[in-house]
Amino acid sequence: MIMSFIMLPILFDDSQLPPSLSVLLARRATTLAELAGLPPDQRRFFEFFLVRVKNPNTRRAYGRAVAEFFGWLGTNGVGRLADIQPLHVAAFIDEIAARCSIPTAKARLAAIRHLFDWLTAGHVVPVNPAHAVRGPSYAIERGKTPVLTAAETRQLLDSIDTDTLAGLRDRALIATMVFSFARIGAVTALAVDDVFTQDRRLHLRLLEKRNTHHVMPCHHMLEACLVAWLERAGLWSQPEAPIFQGLVRSRIDGQTVWRLSGRRLLQSNAFTMVRRRTLAAGIATPICNHTFRATGITAYLKNGGTLERAKAMAAHRSTRTTQLYDRRSDEATLDDIEKIQI
Repeated sequence: MIMSFIMLPILFDDSQLPPSLSVLLARRATTLAELAGLPPDQRRFFEFFLVRVKNPNTRRAYGRAVAEFFGWLGTNGVGRLADIQPLHVAAFIDEIAARCSIPTAKARLAAIRHLFDWLTAGHVVPVNPAHAVRGPSYAIERGKTPVLTAAETRQLLDSIDTDTLAGLRDRALIATMVFSFARIGAVTALAVDDVFTQDRRLHLRLLEKRNTHHVMPCHHMLEACLVAWLERAGLWSQPEAPIFQGLVRSRIDGQTVWRLSGRRLLQSNAFTMVRRRTLAAGIATPICNHTFRATGITAYLKNGGTLERAKAMAAHRSTRTTQLYDRRSDEATLDDIEKIQI
């Protein structure tokens, strides 16, 4: 029965784990022992997420997509894996595309297709029901990520109160995303020993997508922000400690004292922080962590940088990806719009 599979994908979001499954994945040794005792078809299902999908973000996304698909099948009376047909997959994708974005629908289809490729190769199902299903057409030449102008970025950085520990940390984190073109995951993963001096300038050793090791020299503004934060936080003597950590509040002699938690700052907490800081700075643009990556790339290109060099600095595989972050054409569009005078 397919019902035994329905609950399995949520294993990859710890906040939603049922107690029995939490115990199953509490320790890796226990997990492997438990998985060895599962029926072959269920074990093959787990292996897709634990063996085939190595990126934790992809694993969570695929887990959510498959859980949603199997839940949809249950509400539509499909009770066995062998009963899943291409028309079921197509109907599910059409429903997702109608209430979500097209990229979301295509991502759901990719997760289902890859899972059933794996199950087919393991002889759990005879054919892949998603193989013949075509996703909705979608073409993009310009990214959707909100971008700040150079003036807004300076306004944001200057608005942060650097007399506090949190202010120094937040300014350094935002500056790192702007001047290194790094993804938020690579920034929050930085350890103190990933900051090193070469040619009399600080450099960052970043671990980007697909385990790509990438070294970026620090802009002089970024260097000043990082040095101020690391010195104030006393992190230079802790080479293995995360650079960007959460803060813990405590009361000492009736006064509030903030100290480092020792744990990496979560991406979700970084998102909350940048939204709070931009609102406090009077910037209405609904930004996200990725905004600063696009902001840095656009500023670099506007000041004479080349697309090929921007690709290398952003650790992109193709200049087509880098072009999605190039918003130089926005200013021309605004100028043209203002010529419409009524």
